[in-house]
Amino acid sequence: MSSIRPPAVAGMFYPSDPRELHEMVTGFLAQATAGPTPKALIAPHAGYIYSGPIAASAYKRVEAAKAQIQRVVLLGPSHRVPFLGLAVSSADTFRTPLGDIPIDADSVIALLELPQVTTLNEAHSMEHSLEVHLPFLQETLGDFALVPLVVGDASAEQVAEVLEQVWGSAETLIVISSDLSHYQPYEVAQRLDAATSHAIETLNGDRIKFDDACGQVPVSGLLRAAKRHGLHGETIDLRNSGDTAGSRDQVVGYGAYVFS
Repeated sequence: MSSIRPPAVAGMFYPSDPRELHEMVTGFLAQATAGPTPKALIAPHAGYIYSGPIAASAYKRVEAAKAQIQRVVLLGPSHRVPFLGLAVSSADTFRTPLGDIPIDADSVIALLELPQVTTLNEAHSMEHSLEVHLPFLQETLGDFALVPLVVGDASAEQVAEVLEQVWGSAETLIVISSDLSHYQPYEVAQRLDAATSHAIETLNGDRIKFDDACGQVPVSGLLRAAKRHGLHGETIDLRNSGDTAGSRDQVVGYGAYVFS
């Protein structure tokens, strides 16, 4: 019998109505600028009214490769469940209001051979850092297989090792989920997030601390892997909640980055 990971934050972080969700995501994408298809990207995971336009800046870049990209490796930080290493799910389908996404079972089985990877459904059940990316992937790629990993207490090198296992070729897109600074005044956030963006562009994960990005570990792991594969990082959008849908007293930073 197949098992399904149902949506946990539909109706909160993004619309639960399929038509409304489709219109919102395609609206964000229509305002973004196309560009070369990246091998990997970093995009934020807040509520769509806050970070949706920034996420769309990254996802617009993969639309042209819809027929090419068959597998998405998606990593995001754990917000609710503390655990060691990285967690896969035993579900064979992840569901959103837009439909079902099959899990790449062969990749998951291969990753479970690594000592830092375990099956932990509790880490996935209420986690939004992966879920909010799925409608963007569904709208831009259509059909694809998913390799979802929640990152707990792990090292950047452990993440890089996982990415190496599933790096693949042009058929594989790697997505890292991360917001930037949290609850800083607008001008302070701009300064902090600009420094983090420079570290990302220069593939210098050691300069990114926990307070700089909630996905600091998966981001730093990607930067290690990107350096080994000769990729170049580019910031394509950098804003915060004060620019989109919030006050400027305490903002959360959002960046979109591509690696080619």
